[in-house]
Amino acid sequence: MTDSRLPLIATDHLPPVDDCWNRIGVHGDKSCERLAAHVHCRNCEVHAAAATLLLDRYALVRDEAGESPDAEEEDGRTRRSTLVFRLGEEWLGLPTRSLAEVAAVSPIHSLPHQRSLALLGVTNVRGALVACLSLVELLGLEKGGDIAGERRIVPRNLIFSSQGGPLVAPVDEVDGVHRIPLDAVVDPGRAPDLAARQFAIGVVNLSGRSITLLDEGLLLQAMARSLA
Repeated sequence: MTDSRLPLIATDHLPPVDDCWNRIGVHGDKSCERLAAHVHCRNCEVHAAAATLLLDRYALVRDEAGESPDAEEEDGRTRRSTLVFRLGEEWLGLPTRSLAEVAAVSPIHSLPHQRSLALLGVTNVRGALVACLSLVELLGLEKGGDIAGERRIVPRNLIFSSQGGPLVAPVDEVDGVHRIPLDAVVDPGRAPDLAARQFAIGVVNLSGRSITLLDEGLLLQAMARSLA
């Protein structure tokens, strides 16, 4: 997963967002005259306006991108590369093709007049402002605490490759990438207590855990709608 897979905005005809915070702000030479009053760029109205402009642009390119094959034969079984992660007490899986990378968590800056419960705000991804969304809200999950245990748990950010540009979603834990055999996936209709049912394409047992596999197309559509 490389930087080239993380375009800031997919529409070439739109003028670029002026990332002055990287030139003359706290991430640049700090010559901006506004710093004396605001101390940090995230407190500045220019930074807030740039974030709002970015969110407006997502609404222009919300159609789903074409499908690409991600399942391959291995040991006589068709397997799909899947990232397994946790939200609260629920373990979930997404095809790796929908993700640009898994990154360390970063500060989230809330926006005035928040547009939806799922929109947490914006966060910085290599100098670019990226919309940050709550998968708990989007999937309709119960908010829960950490799973008890002695192992070290590290929250992460999932960075999605959407047609309108990258989107970020924090998760409580990432288990890793697994090659899920498709013949082991159980139809969601046979799982009465399934989490995130409207987004689920199946359930699979992995190392004693029940993993709900999500439809990345439906999820990305829901993420785009939350920005409108």
